[in-house]
Amino acid sequence: MCSSSIIILSLFSLLPVTILAENAVSQGECMVLSNCSEQGPLIRFPFRLKDQPDHCGYPGFELSCTEKKQTVLDLPYSVKLLVKKIDYTLQEIRVQDPDNCLPRQLQNLDLAGSPFQFELENSWDYFRDFTFVNCSVNKSANQYKLRSIPCLSVPGNLVYAILSNADLGDFDLSSCRKIYNISLPYRMSNNSFPMSWSKSICGKCEAEGKKCRLKSNNTEPVTECIEKPKTGALRKLVVAGSIVGSFLLVLVVIVLYYVYTKNKSRKDHQMKIEKFLEDYKALKPSRYTYADIKKITSHFKDKLGEGGYGTVYKGKLSNEILVAVKILNNFKGNGEEFINEVGTMDRIHHINVVRLVGFCSDGFRRALIYEFLPNESLEKFIFSAADKNPLLGWEKLRSIALGIAKGIEYLHQGCDQRILHFDIKPHNILLDQNFNPKISDFGLAKLCSKEQSAVSMTAARGTMGYIAPEMLSRNFGNVSYKSDVYSFGMLLLEMVGGRKNIDVTVENPSGVYFPEWVYNHLDQGKELQIRIEEEGDAKIAKKLTIVGLRCIQWYPVDRPTMKTVVQMLEGEGDNLTMPPNPFSSTTPTSTTASRPPRPLQQELEILSELE
Repeated sequence: MCSSSIIILSLFSLLPVTILAENAVSQGECMVLSNCSEQGPLIRFPFRLKDQPDHCGYPGFELSCTEKKQTVLDLPYSVKLLVKKIDYTLQEIRVQDPDNCLPRQLQNLDLAGSPFQFELENSWDYFRDFTFVNCSVNKSANQYKLRSIPCLSVPGNLVYAILSNADLGDFDLSSCRKIYNISLPYRMSNNSFPMSWSKSICGKCEAEGKKCRLKSNNTEPVTECIEKPKTGALRKLVVAGSIVGSFLLVLVVIVLYYVYTKNKSRKDHQMKIEKFLEDYKALKPSRYTYADIKKITSHFKDKLGEGGYGTVYKGKLSNEILVAVKILNNFKGNGEEFINEVGTMDRIHHINVVRLVGFCSDGFRRALIYEFLPNESLEKFIFSAADKNPLLGWEKLRSIALGIAKGIEYLHQGCDQRILHFDIKPHNILLDQNFNPKISDFGLAKLCSKEQSAVSMTAARGTMGYIAPEMLSRNFGNVSYKSDVYSFGMLLLEMVGGRKNIDVTVENPSGVYFPEWVYNHLDQGKELQIRIEEEGDAKIAKKLTIVGLRCIQWYPVDRPTMKTVVQMLEGEGDNLTMPPNPFSSTTPTSTTASRPPRPLQQELEILSELE
């Protein structure tokens, strides 16, 4: 599953939890009682503080807190009044002018655009119209008809409030001018007064012991009554919402970090490959796009084989040129095998090594294009009992063995740097139309100088059954070019036996180890009677067997070089003598003693790798 799919699946699976957390937090931030100070009025719906979300209050019911922790109501035209008390049941609010000069505030107040209206404190109170005048000389005030307004007056500029229906003839207003008219409760006192809000807002919610709130998903503000949650339940809801919200945040961060690091790692590997290919662009193998690869293989129509490395398809560069296209697995490795193979193949020009025609590195898609070899791999012919393919004659087997040996000798000595293949086996030996062998698959290859006698590695490379003992344990010696010699020896013995060296079948349930069996057979002076049909076959079979046994000595120092192997295969074979017994745990001449555990059964020892 790709990274984006993991994220989408995670988020969708947690969607119900997310909604619960959002609802808990949303309700908690509105339902928690708040105030500006311990002595201040409690603030809840329809009122809200300005720093709370809009849905926590009804439009026009915004309150704020001053630096002195006083609760302030904002009314139209910049009128600010202190809130002394809020009665949610009666839907009344008592306010006071903070400057104790109510007439100054009221001259700007227009309740037409506000949800509030003046409320009469007493049944005998009533609204009257007042006219405010500004006089240059002092007037004799009358408690009922003419009131002095000290907070608006200054010497020589005195302000009075006159009942609008009073007989103006009773006053000397020659030195006065009209300022404005105000309608307000006649008995308004103590610089404070009550106001009420519309009964349609929340209705009788508070009287019924319920909670008022805005209905959701409404274009117009409409209220509804709901049951009040218990304090403990509310607290649990808020705590649960906070915990779930925090968990979600951490989870999202972890997922995003995982995706980021994985993508960054893939991009780093891709940049490494692109840099390598940029340096490599002047060399002969051509670079193709993935679209070219699909065209060459006719959309991957003809599959030749499949393995852990990827899949091989037959393709055409033209009507005359056939190729084998290996599509590498995207998820395997970090590009090292691709770089190894392309970089190594550039150094190789030998008749017994497969030729790299081109390659593809298009995004994260990678492919290698080789010359097409119609007879496929050697494995197909030497294990013919299982695959029902015709057996190769002994002379052809000797010719193939010699060609493989020359190819490996070239890798070890014929290039500027020594190339260690580390995966010599029948599957990686391809045959052309004339059954000439060509070594392929350099994904595990390693370069070193010719003067370097050993290389260090972090883990074994190769295929079990062909891996040299020193690749698995340093007790047998250092890893070197002699490791390829061991793999070649195992391959030779399989060519001789026509089967896997370890053959566990219904006919052979004991799992006879063929290299040990053939050594004991020859050591006792017995002739090999393996598929001997023509004169000279026994001689070739014996020579291939002795060379193979020399190559699979457990200690690298006891194995020949590939140059020596070529000489032995090219010679008549009359002078070849039996090597020491590689399977004895006592003396070299013992043929019956039990051998030590096979290398493939030993645990890997972690070795440090030096480049």
